[in-house]
This record gives sequence, C-alpha cells and structure tokens, in this order.
Amino acid sequence: MWLKVTVLLFIVMEISQSCDMDQTKDGCRIQNGACSCGFGCMSEYRYDTISECNSALRGKKRDSCNPSPCMNKGSCIQISQRPYYICRCDGTGFFGQRCHRACPSQGATAGNGVFPYECIVI
Repeated sequence: MWLKVTVLLFIVMEISQSCDMDQTKDGCRIQNGACSCGFGCMSEYRYDTISECNSALRGKKRDSCNPSPCMNKGSCIQISQRPYYICRCDGTGFFGQRCHRACPSQGATAGNGVFPYECIVI
C-alpha cells in the first residue's frame, strides 16, 4: 500500500512539474487526429478555440501529428515548440520521445539510472 501511494505521489509530482502555473491556459489541442479542449500547459494547448483547432485539422495549419510520429500505440499531442509534438507513452509498455524504447523489467533502470515514469504500472 505504501509503495502504491509513493508511486502515485511521484507521478502527480512529475505531471505537475511539466509547466509553471503562469504557463497554463484553457485551450484546445490536436490529439490523435481530433481536437480536444481543456486546461494545461500553453505549449500543449496551443489553440485558443475549438474552431481554430478544427481549422488546423483541415490543413490551414500544419498538423505535426499527421501522420503520427509516435510508435507502439503512443498518443500524439501537438505542441508549439520543436519538435511540435509530444508522444504520451503511458500504458504502452514503451517510453522515449517517440515511444520507441521498451520499458525495462521491474527493478531495472533505463540506462541512465532512472526508471521511466511511463513504465510504472499501478
């Protein structure tokens, strides 16, 4: 039980450190070929309105997630900074910029001495 709480706390801290509070906004983003609106980092929620997001899907702006650069069923999210996308690998058994690296076995590390948070199974 204590281990699960510790792992969950680590995941929440990792997610909350992804951007500063002054870098958050309500907006929309392209995720897996569809517009999704919500609250998050400015770099991820790059469109101010659903209509602006839908315009990007129709080709008026480049969709860096089409075709998806993510491998192994990773979820692609457009962002405003290079490389203009992020792959979410959670639950795929893979990690890395494009979900291209297989998760290490439990108790092992990823070569840099750190166990990737995308590979934690609760």
